[in-house]
Amino acid sequence: MAYGERERSDRRGGARGGGGRFGGRDGGGGGSRFSSGGNRDSNFGNNNFKNRQPGERLRKPRWDMSSLPQFRKDFYQPHANVMGRTIHVVESYRSGKEITVKGTNIPSPNMYFEEGGFPDYVLNEIRRQGFGEPTAIQAQGWPIALSGRDMVGIAQTGSGKTLAYILPAIVHINHQPRLSRNDGPIALILAPTRELAQQIQQVASDFGMSSQVRNTCIFGGAPKGPQARDLERGVEICIATPGRLIDFLERGTTNLRRCTYLVLDEADRMLDMGFEPQIRKIVEQIRPDRQTLMWSATWPKEVRNLAEEFLTDYIQINIGSLQLAANHNILQIVDVCEEYEKENKLMKLLEEISNEPENKTIIFVETKRKVDDITRAINRYGWQAIGIHGDKSQQERDYVLNQFRNSRSAILVATDVAARGLVHVGVEWRTQDAHLVFQPLHRSNVQGPNFEIASTDPYFGAGEKGVMLPLRIKM
Repeated sequence: MAYGERERSDRRGGARGGGGRFGGRDGGGGGSRFSSGGNRDSNFGNNNFKNRQPGERLRKPRWDMSSLPQFRKDFYQPHANVMGRTIHVVESYRSGKEITVKGTNIPSPNMYFEEGGFPDYVLNEIRRQGFGEPTAIQAQGWPIALSGRDMVGIAQTGSGKTLAYILPAIVHINHQPRLSRNDGPIALILAPTRELAQQIQQVASDFGMSSQVRNTCIFGGAPKGPQARDLERGVEICIATPGRLIDFLERGTTNLRRCTYLVLDEADRMLDMGFEPQIRKIVEQIRPDRQTLMWSATWPKEVRNLAEEFLTDYIQINIGSLQLAANHNILQIVDVCEEYEKENKLMKLLEEISNEPENKTIIFVETKRKVDDITRAINRYGWQAIGIHGDKSQQERDYVLNQFRNSRSAILVATDVAARGLVHVGVEWRTQDAHLVFQPLHRSNVQGPNFEIASTDPYFGAGEKGVMLPLRIKM
C-alpha cells in the first residue's frame, strides 16, 4: 500500500466510532500520492475542502521574544563517573557502539542509567522493566537532550530512541510551570503513523505516570471526541500524527503556545508520506526558542534541509552507517518465479514454516484486494489466516492484531498499513511485499526474535512482472 494513501485515511479521520471505512486505494499510483488528495481530513465530504492546503486557516504568530515567558531547558549535571573518564575511554566507547557525533561542546555519553541524573521514580521504572544498560542512542542522546541542545538522532528502528527523548521530555516538563486552563501541551511528539504514535504513548505512560505527566495520542481513524476532551482538559505530552493535529489546531481545540519541547520522530518517513506542509504549519505555531529533537532512520537531503531550517546549533548523532543498506546480519534468499507459480510456492513456504516451533507468519502484499484474495486462498488450504488493510476500521484492525498477538491466528496478511505496529507483536516469521522490500530493510534491526521475510507481489528491479520474491530473513 502506498504510504500517502494510508495517511490520507489518517488525515480524513474516517472511522468514526470504530465503524467507518477508510477511503483511498492501497495500491495508489506513484508520485501522485503526495498531491492535494493527501491533504484531506475529516471533512472530506465537502468537495471544496479537498482543494485546501493543509493548515491554511492557521495564522503564523508574530513572536516577540522579549515578551515570551522565560523557560529552562538545561538540566544536565554530569555524573562524577562521566567527568572522570578520559577522552580515550569516551572515544573507545563510541567506537565500540558505532556512535559518531558532529557538533560543538558535545557531552560525553552516559554508559550507565545512574549517570543520567534522572530522578528515582524514573530509575525505578527502568529497573522494573528489566533494562540492563542504555542503548547507544540513549547513552549519547540523554546528556545532549538534558542539556537543552537541539539534536538529530540517526538510528534504526529498535535502537531505543523513544526512551531517548521521552525521559528528557519528562524531566523538561517537571521543571516548567504547571499547565493553566486552555494551555496546550509542553511537549509535542510528531509521528508518521497511528501505530507508532500508540507505541510512543505506551512508553510515555509507563514513565510519566509516577510524576503525573499526562499524555494523549492524536491520530486519524478514531473518534475525535475523546481526543478533543483530553486536549481540552490539558495534557503535558501530546503525541500526534500531523493531519489530525492540524485539524484540532484549526478548530481551536488546542494550541502550541506552551510548547517548548518538540520531537519529530521518523522524520524521513513523514517526508516520504508527504507531510512536509503539515510539519511546517505545525512548527510555525511553536515559539522559536523551543528545544527540537529530530529522529530519522536515514539522512537524505530532504531531512538535512529540514534540520538546518528547524534546529539551531544542533548536535548530530549517528548510530551505525549513514548509508541506506540491508542489515548485514540478515541472510536473504530470493526466489524468482513465474506468476502462475506464486500461489503454490507460497503454500509450500507456509508448510515449511508451520513445522517450526515459532511459526507466526506475516505476509505483506501490495493491495487491499490481494490481502483478501491471499487470505481466502490460505484458508482454503486449511490454515487459519486473517487480513488487515486500509478498508478496516480502527476497531477491526485492533481486533485482528489482538488475534495475532494472542496466537489465535498464526498467519496475518497485510498491506503496509500494519507494518510499523508489528515490531512488538512477537513475530518469528515475517513476509514483505517485493516492491516495498527495500524500504523496511533499513528498519529491520529490531530487538526481538528472528525474522523470516517472504514476498508475494510481482514488482522487482525494473518492474518485470511474474516474479515471486520470498526473502527469508534470519537475524
